[in-house]
Amino acid sequence: MRAAVLTRPASDLWRRPETLLVMLGLLLVASFVMSLSIGAMAIGPVDILLSLFGLTSDHTVASVVMELRLPRALMAVVTGAALGVSGAALQGLFRNPLADPGLIGVSSGAALGAVCAIVLGATLTLWLPLFGSRFLVPVFAFAGALAACLATQMLARRHGSTALLLLGGIAINALAGAMTGFFVYASNDNQLRDFTFWSMGSLAAAGWQGLYIAVPMTLPALYLIWTSARSLDAMLLGEREARHLGVDVVWLKRRIFICSALAVGISVALCGVIAFVGVVVPHLVRLVAGPAHRLVLPGSAMLGGALLLLADSLARVSVAPAELPVGLVTAALGSPFFIWLLMRQRSFS
Repeated sequence: MRAAVLTRPASDLWRRPETLLVMLGLLLVASFVMSLSIGAMAIGPVDILLSLFGLTSDHTVASVVMELRLPRALMAVVTGAALGVSGAALQGLFRNPLADPGLIGVSSGAALGAVCAIVLGATLTLWLPLFGSRFLVPVFAFAGALAACLATQMLARRHGSTALLLLGGIAINALAGAMTGFFVYASNDNQLRDFTFWSMGSLAAAGWQGLYIAVPMTLPALYLIWTSARSLDAMLLGEREARHLGVDVVWLKRRIFICSALAVGISVALCGVIAFVGVVVPHLVRLVAGPAHRLVLPGSAMLGGALLLLADSLARVSVAPAELPVGLVTAALGSPFFIWLLMRQRSFS
């Protein structure tokens, strides 16, 4: 027995749940510390810890850490987790490793809401003074994302089949894209520039106020998705087999649909469109951990957060003192890596 343990293949050790989750947790912590450390002002780990506990006498360092980098890093973790978990849940629901939150209309609906707020900002501020000009774009982007998802759900609610959900998502995406194009055509140069930068995705505007909105809405949605892990495992066998195993397929689809819309919608509203994370992160975790969602969901949350932290750190230092939109970094890194991953997929099996 002892010899068998000593000669256990390395691949089996990597597939153990505790090993995978510990490694992803360490990666997340290391990425978080690096995100707090690098920038226009390099800050060491000791100074970061002193700032976090309020023990530093350097008020400049404390201000940079607590007011600028810490909320930005936390927003990256929340956004990366939302994209990763939602992507993993939708891939399991649709039984398609290429599925992502964009299929249900989140990105296109948010883009429509954002461009509407940018083009009609002056008029909307007069009619809706409660939101103010600062939160007008995030509020309308979230409303557009949620409206697009609800419209997709309504198109397929009579039969609730996966095919109708996909077709409904395609139709809503096309309609939202056409309406977005109309607003872009009617916009002036400044409005077009604002919308272009929003659509590239960025964490530059992340702050404590945004976290106070994102955390209470995102974490409960991710928890509800995590509690559906066994039902998602059953869905991998097929809808008919899942029903025989006691899964309420219609309710599961609505639950995953609504929770993903909430989690991703608020992230897109606050940070813009960030590509690649929701597709590749669950796929990477699944290649190592297997198809069990009790591992894929938390693993996607941690890897998504770590990946977005690393991408944001690269965006800040690659063209310093300027800053790249993080959505461009994730797309530039993700596209060739995903192609390479598909070509090398056999080596992981």
